[in-house]
Amino acid sequence: MATERQLSRRSLLGAAGAGAVGLTASTAGTAAAATRTADVCVVGAGLAGLTAARDLVAAGRTVVVLEARDRVGGRVLNLSLTNGGVTEGGGEFIGPTQDRIKALADSLGVATFATYNTGKNLLYKDGKKTPYATDGLLGSVPPIDAAGLANAAIVQATLDDLAKQIPVDAPWTAAKADEWDRQTFETWLRANAVIPSAKFLFDVACTSIFSAEPRELSFLFVLFYIAAAGNASNPGTLERLTETAGGAQELRFVGGSQLVPIKLAATLGDRVVLNSPVRSIAKSGSQYVVTADGTTVTARRVVVAVPPPIAARITYDPALPAARDQLTQRLPMASVGKAIAIYDTPFWRADGLNGQVVSDSGVVSSTFDNSPPDASYGALMGFIEADEARKFDAASEAEVRAAVLKDYATYFGEKAASPSSFVLQRWNNEPYTRGGPVSIAAPGVLTRYGPALRTPVGGIHWAGTETSTFWMGFMDGAVRSGERVAKEVLGTL
Repeated sequence: MATERQLSRRSLLGAAGAGAVGLTASTAGTAAAATRTADVCVVGAGLAGLTAARDLVAAGRTVVVLEARDRVGGRVLNLSLTNGGVTEGGGEFIGPTQDRIKALADSLGVATFATYNTGKNLLYKDGKKTPYATDGLLGSVPPIDAAGLANAAIVQATLDDLAKQIPVDAPWTAAKADEWDRQTFETWLRANAVIPSAKFLFDVACTSIFSAEPRELSFLFVLFYIAAAGNASNPGTLERLTETAGGAQELRFVGGSQLVPIKLAATLGDRVVLNSPVRSIAKSGSQYVVTADGTTVTARRVVVAVPPPIAARITYDPALPAARDQLTQRLPMASVGKAIAIYDTPFWRADGLNGQVVSDSGVVSSTFDNSPPDASYGALMGFIEADEARKFDAASEAEVRAAVLKDYATYFGEKAASPSSFVLQRWNNEPYTRGGPVSIAAPGVLTRYGPALRTPVGGIHWAGTETSTFWMGFMDGAVRSGERVAKEVLGTL
């Protein structure tokens, strides 16, 4: 069985059709000159950095993209399977109002297909397994007790109403921002989700959306995240964050989501330099000198398109303003891993199940059917999140595998205990990510330091999904941030 590190190094080969693209980008990186000059140096070859580079090049500017890893994509990663297939180890799903990632994929010829959603979901609670339909009056809401359902409906409506009061470009300016930023989501839920079964639903929703526990999150940050789950024409809703059909988990990419950044990087050619972790960004007269392992770039402007905690590990000369540095000290990454078990067939479908589980126990509390569109083999994907992810950070892959398969067998029967192969991606242990899917804000962060999130520092500009006004934390937010920062930089050149 391939190790996690081996999978990462092989990931550019992804699907068979992506191999040549990955090789081109890798070759460009290793053949790059030691010293380069450009109008703009982009730090990070994830969706944000690559999108910014694309738009800057289209405007006639010279660009160099420096990427620390031996691959492009950042938190978007294909994992190669022993059967020749591919699955997603990172960002995977898209849905309605995620217009920019869809437009980018379309422009690159990367097709989508519907996430498998035929059949019943499973609720596993208090040791009892309950299949339930998702096309009835309650939609995909698990069948908890009537009092819990009534309470949950009120809480969800309240969250959506409060989120409408959040300016997505500056949540810290909301009328009640100080009040909401003084409390955690946990505190608010305890006061409002007063029925235990309703509290359970929102606890699971929280870890599923943020890969963080309710106690870790500012209530203002949660409201902003809900508000951002839309676009300029459609206000964000909690339902859009949690749903499969009609929600953020509606579609997947044929060949795996990393095909999008792989193909985008191919359009940039040798402008993308791999294996080049940036160590310092220093101002030199009217220009900046960006020093990476093996490569130095002199540029008029710099776009830093990596997660805030990773951006904070770069040395800046002169030092960043205190507000920006204090912000990045307070935006840790959440904690997430993905475990995918591979089977000869998606056998759960024959039992009338769609592979989606909501559970109150186990290392994996939510799952999806990650099988390919032709169902030529079965794949069960489980998220390992928040406290559960942290418990297994130091565990061996064999220990994680045993724990995950125990959960799968509980949910789907003994067939699930014996997959033909198993792949694991633990983002907490990735050197250039250290968690995921997004940086999170505790109480007091947004109202005190939020304005520094996108504010340029001289000729240094900030991108990445954390800086997006819509779909922060998602692939769509990353693309939006790249488009925004490219316009911002072009306005200064």
